[in-house]
Amino acid sequence: MKKYLLLLPFILGAMCVKAQKLGVKYDPAIQSTKNLQYWRPKGNLFVGDCMPFYKDGQFSFYWLLDSAHHASLGGLGGHQWALSTTTDLKTWKQEPIVLGIDEPWEKSICTGSIVFYKNKYYAFYATRLINDGKVNEQLSYAISNDGIHFDKQKPNPFYTSAPGYSKRDFRDPKVFVDEKTGEFHLFVSSWKENSVLRHAGGALVHLTSKDLKNWAVLDPVLTGQGSVPECSDYFFWNGWYYLIYGDNGDTYYVQSKKPYGPWQEPKYQALNESWVNVVKTAAFKNGRRIAAGWIPSRNQNHDNEGERFGGNAVFREVIQEPDGTLATCFPAEMIPETLAPLNLTIKTDQDSKLEGEDNLTINPPNGVGSAHLENVPLRCRITLEIEPTTSVAEYGFYLRSDAGADQGYRLNFSPADKTVWLGNTMIKAVDGLDKAVKIDMILKDDIIDLSIGGRRCIVNRVPEQKGGFLWFYAKHGNVKFKSIKISPLKED
Repeated sequence: MKKYLLLLPFILGAMCVKAQKLGVKYDPAIQSTKNLQYWRPKGNLFVGDCMPFYKDGQFSFYWLLDSAHHASLGGLGGHQWALSTTTDLKTWKQEPIVLGIDEPWEKSICTGSIVFYKNKYYAFYATRLINDGKVNEQLSYAISNDGIHFDKQKPNPFYTSAPGYSKRDFRDPKVFVDEKTGEFHLFVSSWKENSVLRHAGGALVHLTSKDLKNWAVLDPVLTGQGSVPECSDYFFWNGWYYLIYGDNGDTYYVQSKKPYGPWQEPKYQALNESWVNVVKTAAFKNGRRIAAGWIPSRNQNHDNEGERFGGNAVFREVIQEPDGTLATCFPAEMIPETLAPLNLTIKTDQDSKLEGEDNLTINPPNGVGSAHLENVPLRCRITLEIEPTTSVAEYGFYLRSDAGADQGYRLNFSPADKTVWLGNTMIKAVDGLDKAVKIDMILKDDIIDLSIGGRRCIVNRVPEQKGGFLWFYAKHGNVKFKSIKISPLKED
């Protein structure tokens, strides 16, 4: 007995080493329980794909825990499901890992979705693994009584691939249940082999089952995409069905009056912000809907480098217009708290004049007019109303700039083109830029986030420029900047 007792610490140590190799360590006790807008976990960890879920007043934010920008476990991800919950979007509870890597063959617990049916929570996900020396993605699921403690079901994986579709790309199952028939439905991201247009084989495979053992393959619910339509979302809201999917990191949606189409393109794509990845939505109280995604990291932490997997969480309020089009704005509860507005003096520079302390008019007769503020904090909230009173080529700001406005980040509104540029990213089909529009900006560390008229949002990650000048400008037209307020953010 003594001999085995002496060996016990070494055995336990070996088990711990094995556990650490299988999944990255995550401590929920040290994570923030305050506002999760722009949040990322402590410990050199990042937020990956988000899977929000709502039931009985609780908003459950499931998300992929990323530790090395998708480089873990040989570049296959090494991701696990983490969970943060709230009832008011203000205070949060951080749970331990809810779906972890438990076996050496599990190289990543990939994106999926949750459904509640007959007093059980079902989490469907893809498992990335190596099969015969090749990377495959296969479907798995787990069951829980409380949405926190899940038991993986056997066989695991339960479904390998659908005939005629890629085995390498077979992931991101979106699950829902037909309450009338008890039938489970999955939309699975894949690539159709031998498609008519060989460059457009991206599809959402439609699987159904009543016993979770025998699965039927129906006609795909989405076809002809130029890439695998990743991380789909699907919901019914006030008479409309919505199908959301990713295309090379950007998020798109289509809408229909019928469950599986025919789908119609909306008049604009409010969920498509290039620096918000994998946008999914969930219901919330009083008929609301909240979207969650993540702001990618910048390669080498440089402004003009591309994306790296994993970053900060970001949330949007989803608004439904009368024709079913979706719009977005900041959830009011998740706007960062601020101190009192600063008493900064606007300095008029060229073809500009002040009307009171916080109302500015720029009216250049032959080109561009400007004005500026100095000593603007790196972390602040900026609110104002912009009103073009004539036709105008463009107007906007230089944020975090210098005395000559040759540095910083240009925020440009073009009424004729209906575009908004924030640094090196942009959104299209932005209506109303030729009329009075309210602007709400959050500048927090290396993130700049913008709400335009409470209907469109755009965000960018901008780590390099940190100047204290804020420039206003207008080109070929008369523009008023009214009720300008700059309020420092409270410390986290």
